[in-house]
Formats: sequence, structure tokens, C-alpha cells
Amino acid sequence: MGGVDTRLASELAQVLAAMRRVVRRRLATSRPPRLPAGQVDLLVAVEEDPGIGIAAAARVLHLADNSVSGLVNALVEAGLLRRETDPGDRRAARLFLTPAAFERLNGWREARAELVGRALERLDDGDREAVAAALPALRRLLDEMRQEEGAS
Repeated sequence: MGGVDTRLASELAQVLAAMRRVVRRRLATSRPPRLPAGQVDLLVAVEEDPGIGIAAAARVLHLADNSVSGLVNALVEAGLLRRETDPGDRRAARLFLTPAAFERLNGWREARAELVGRALERLDDGDREAVAAALPALRRLLDEMRQEEGAS
């Protein structure tokens, strides 16, 4: 990596992955039961692009079409996803979240924010300010990673 401290990149990736694991473990006992990560990723993709098709969702998630079809079937059966026939192509389906899915995602986000918020409250003012100051740069870093992902 030209000019960038590889230790910084490695430590950032390690801290972010560890934070995600802690959140996942701490929220695992929540009700209703936690959904598998692939199902959550699909729900978020549909939330971001209502009416997305299975093939497009597969591209977004970097999964095979048949893998996404399996996730869709499970989420439709669970009442979290609605599948509609594409009026332009009767063989294709368009995906939409159900009200239960919106409720589930919002509940998970609230629980996640509470968990992280309690930890932030225990930090001193300087550390909280440093975390807040880092957010714009982290968003730009995410944008860079997404652009690189789209180019490959």
C-alpha cells in the first residue's frame, strides 16, 4: 500500500470487525430471535432499493442468484419480504419489505444504538469527541471502499 501505514489499515479493520462481533453477540439474545447475517444484508439491500430483483440483489451482495433465492424464500416465509411479479418481465420478481421487516430492522438499529451509546457514555469527553470527529473520515473511507468494490 503506497504510503499508507499497513498497521493502521490492519488495526482499523480489526477494531471494526471486533465491534461488529460484540454487537452481534450482545444482541443475539434479543427478541425476536436474531436473523442470519445474509438475511439481514438482503433486507438492507431491499430497503435501500425497493423493488430490486433477485439478480440485482445477488450482485449487490456478491452471492449467486440461487443463494439469494434461498434467502428470499426464507424471508417471504417469515413474513419479512414480499415478492411481486415484475410487470415488465413476468419471469422476474421484485422484492419489497413488509411492515414487519421495517419494524424488525428499526428495532435492531435501536438496540444497536443503545448498546453503542451506553459504551460511548462510559468514555471520557475527549474520546467521545475523537470518535465523533472521526465519523466524517470513516464515511469517506467507506465511500472509497464502495467505489473500489464497484470497479472490480
